[in-house]
Order: sequence, then C-alpha cells, then structure tokens
Amino acid sequence: MFEFINFYFIPGLILGCIYALGAIGITLTFGILRFANFSHGENMTIGAYFAYTLVSLFGMHPLLAMPIAMALTAFVALGVDRYFYRPFRSSPSIMLVMASFGIMLMAQSIIQFTWGTQVKTISPGIQRPIKLFDYLMISPKHLIIIACTLVLVFIVHYLLTYTKTGKAMRAMADSPELARLTGINTEGVIRTTWIIGGGLAAAAGVLLAIDTQVQTLMGFQLLLPMFAAAILGGIGKPYGAIAGGLIIGVAEELCTYPWIGTEPLIAPNYKAGVAFAIMVIMLIWRPSGLFKGKVF
Repeated sequence: MFEFINFYFIPGLILGCIYALGAIGITLTFGILRFANFSHGENMTIGAYFAYTLVSLFGMHPLLAMPIAMALTAFVALGVDRYFYRPFRSSPSIMLVMASFGIMLMAQSIIQFTWGTQVKTISPGIQRPIKLFDYLMISPKHLIIIACTLVLVFIVHYLLTYTKTGKAMRAMADSPELARLTGINTEGVIRTTWIIGGGLAAAAGVLLAIDTQVQTLMGFQLLLPMFAAAILGGIGKPYGAIAGGLIIGVAEELCTYPWIGTEPLIAPNYKAGVAFAIMVIMLIWRPSGLFKGKVF
C-alpha cells in the first residue's frame, strides 16, 4: 500500500500539478481566442531556460528565479501575439493554428541555437526524502511543486472570480461580440490571457525542471497531455483544466502499477498514450468535458 502511494500516486500527483498549470493557459486561449495554440509547450521550455540562466549567472534559487522567468515568458508571449497572431485575429481559426505550428518550430530552433542541446539541471543533487508516519516518503522538491501549484491556482481563482479583469475574461469567453458591444476592452482581455497563460506555462516548466532536468523538447513532450487535460476538464474552464491535469497525471502513473501479477499493466514507455486515449474517449463520450466547457 505504501509502495503504491510513494512510487505511483505521489509521482502522478506531481505530474498532474505540472499538467494542470500548463493546461490552464491552453484552455483560456482556446476559450477566448478560439484556437488551439500548439506553441504553448514552448512557453514551458522558454520559462525553464530563463530560470536556468538566472540560476547559472546569479546563483539564484530556482524558486526565486521562477517569478522572473514567468514575467519574461509572459513578455515573450505578448510579443508573439502582437506580431504573429494579431494580424490573423479576424481570419479562420485554422490559420491561427497553422501559425502556432510555425511558432512552435521556430521557438524550438531558437532555444537550441541559444542554449544548445545539452541537458541541463537547475536543482541540487539527490535529496533525502522526508519520511512521514515511518512509511510515507516524499521528496522536498515534490513538496515545493505542490505548494507552488496551490499558490498559483489560488491566485488564478482570485483573479477570475473577484476582479474586474476576470469577469471581463469570462464575458469574452461566453461571447466576444457581446463583450465588445458592452464596452469591454477585448484587446486588453487578450493581453491578460497571454500573460496568465505564458506565466503559468513558465511556472510549469520551472517546476518540471526542478523535478527532472532542462532540455529543449520538454514542453513539446508534454503538449499532448496538457491538451488532453484541457479537453477532459472542458474547453474554457480553468477549474476543469486543473482537474483534468491531475486526473491525466495520476492516470499515467497508475497505469504502470502491477495491478495484475508482477509486471506493469502498461510499460512506462507507453504511458503517454494513456493521455491520448483519455482524450479520445472524452471527445466521443462527452465533448464538453467534465465541467461542460465549450464545443466548437
């Protein structure tokens, strides 16, 4: 029982936290701008490399570097929107989708040219796990990831629920035309969406780097699970993205548990396919997702 929790459930929860932070940006972009942003994973990678640079040059702790990396990544996201997405704002969604593919490929090349292709680390070496109740063990870095996720989710909840900007975002997600007619600054809402999405993606990238390493395809490799989380929770529903991320992360780890016999139910190399399977099943069974999001 304790082996199941220590080596399967807790790692799944940690992975789910990272998916959840990344999926919030995807679902907001899809809900407000009406297109699937396939370059979102590169925001994670850029954020991780910004944090790596700050840690390497100034000896900063990764947690202190994370807010700066979030701000820098949000600035990059705003620049990309201004010069690459904004000209296509009134175009069919497929043009924005194809533009996002181009941005993804360009971002990968720029990252590899700037920082190289070598795997890098920003966290200390092996840490001794904290033992609870003599059986449960959890790494200090996992506690950091859970705590940071809770703080960021609370900030997003407060912003969307209690601020004027959050209400404007919800109104625009329901009907951009009606929001524009009522005097809402839709371009301001779009800028806020990119800031939130880019910042949270950067945070997810830094937390993933703390848990593992920094490498050039880290965001791209998590893109499908993050989309699966957004679809599972419901497009345009941030709380659904959080729930979907946690479900996808835990499901990916639990599928490798030896439920029958001594061998893993699914080989770890194939666990990424679980996210895709959950996404397809949800699209067939309930396209609106668990939280009844939008269906375009």
